[in-house]
Amino acid sequence: MAADEAEDDGAEQDVLGDSCGYVVPQPVSAVFRWHPLDALGSACAWWRDQHWLAGDPLRRIRRRARTPDRTRTLSRADVETLLTLPRLALRERTLFRLLHESAARAQEVLALDAGDLDLRNRRARVRRKGGAVDVIVWRTATARLLPRLLDGRRTGPLFLTGRRARVELPPGDLDPASGQARLSYRRAAELFETATAGLPGGPYTLHQLRHSALTHAAEDGANTSTLLAYSGHTSVTSLARYARVSPEALARWQEGRDPASRRDGQ
Repeated sequence: MAADEAEDDGAEQDVLGDSCGYVVPQPVSAVFRWHPLDALGSACAWWRDQHWLAGDPLRRIRRRARTPDRTRTLSRADVETLLTLPRLALRERTLFRLLHESAARAQEVLALDAGDLDLRNRRARVRRKGGAVDVIVWRTATARLLPRLLDGRRTGPLFLTGRRARVELPPGDLDPASGQARLSYRRAAELFETATAGLPGGPYTLHQLRHSALTHAAEDGANTSTLLAYSGHTSVTSLARYARVSPEALARWQEGRDPASRRDGQ
């Protein structure tokens, strides 16, 4: 088996500082998303709970301000190129397409079981961030891929690893027929980064699919209520970051205002 096709064994957590008993879930690329002060703050809190530490040694430390990245949204052409890559396996093609069409968080989609899907109505029940039960929906492209991926399966995780699990896992994270484990976030992100490494601006992150879907929906005129339902957000403030116009849309708007363009079109 090629190195880029190797699967994890369903273990979705790494251990940080296990010598002191402090366990931190580590999804892929956590080192890029987690600020070191977050890890230190959590560790100090645990040490205080154990009465190993008094006070807060980080109280005078301030994190460096981050320069906002306003290029996170992928263009529509880039998204289409990604989703139609001929080298994508069926599992990856279905996962990436579903993530983009539903604008759901990757963790929400990876937690889906076959029984959560309503294929006829193109929807599924998911548990959102915070625990709320919600519904995601998809379009024709995903609707055509899902039955092929399931291949008659009615139970077990929707997205599976490529081989039987070699570690003990909860029954809910295993396909009872094949013994394959639920695909982890870490492995899904690795697959996505590998698939997009050769694309312009790549590799991309899974969150860019969600970010791009929401930004494009806002550009297409979706109102606030629709965007809240589409994204699973409960706060307009959280939604605001996706409402920023993409460079692609800004260029179209500017072109429409250009007197030379209007004269050429007459």
